Amino acid sequence: MIDLHTHSTVSDGSESPGRICELAAEAGCSAVALTDHDSLAGLPDAQASATRLGVELVPGCEVSCAYSSGSMHVLVYFVEDPGSPLGEELARLRQDRLTRNRRLADRLADLGLPITYEALVERAGGEAGLGRPHVAALLVDIGAADSIQDAFDRWLGAGRPAYVPKARITAPEVARLARDSSAVAVLAHPLSLGLAPGELAATVRELAGAGFGGIEAIYGRYSPEERGMLEDLAAESSLVATGGSDFHGSFKPDLSVGTGRGDLEVPDSVVEDLAARRRTTARRRTAAGLAPGMTQPETMPMGRLAGD
Repeated sequence: MIDLHTHSTVSDGSESPGRICELAAEAGCSAVALTDHDSLAGLPDAQASATRLGVELVPGCEVSCAYSSGSMHVLVYFVEDPGSPLGEELARLRQDRLTRNRRLADRLADLGLPITYEALVERAGGEAGLGRPHVAALLVDIGAADSIQDAFDRWLGAGRPAYVPKARITAPEVARLARDSSAVAVLAHPLSLGLAPGELAATVRELAGAGFGGIEAIYGRYSPEERGMLEDLAAESSLVATGGSDFHGSFKPDLSVGTGRGDLEVPDSVVEDLAARRRTTARRRTAAGLAPGMTQPETMPMGRLAGD
């Protein structure tokens, strides 16, 4: 059993990177991926804990991408170098997140809510990890929302009074940066795109053509029927059917590392399947005469994935 989708205090989770690995070991996981939003900062602590516990750590991150109907999330695996092409892009996205968070605090103040940027940073335990779940938690604390979800529905979600967008790149760009960083891109929780079955199948095919290595079929909150349908979609496009809990600790209390809602079981073989995609990418780059970190022109059509 493995879990390839978890978040720590480095982004919008409530548990430390090291604690994520402890929870994975307690659940009986042979491997766990730390996939904080736009950040690799938790990986050293997670690796130290994983090594001590005998759990394999798959280094990763999660990136929000522009998409025509809103947002598409992409998980990237086997990336850990901040100086890689993807690592440098993550630094840019984190800087934009800081700017967005300050604007969000100003927006809340304009709406008459007694929340300051300093209070948000304190609630998050630091500026670097501050995200909307921390804002939502503070809204609950002051009585402006009944729950984390209610805070998003009432204030923070797209189209709501306090929503402030942040910079996004496109999914094909993430796939290119992953490839140039010897990593593998995977579509996260595909059903969150809200697409009809035919549209989702077309999108998955387009992502495969753009260089994606998998889709997250075995997701913590999906039913067995939904997981089976997504596994079929992955097979149709020759992609790896990956999976994970999307653990956020107290921000998503129904999800546990390794087991999700109790019925999650991602096969150990998925890690090797993704590693094989990584090796294939490396061989193709070598054949093209590109050293690690060198880029090549992106020729894939963007189609609907470009968004804005």
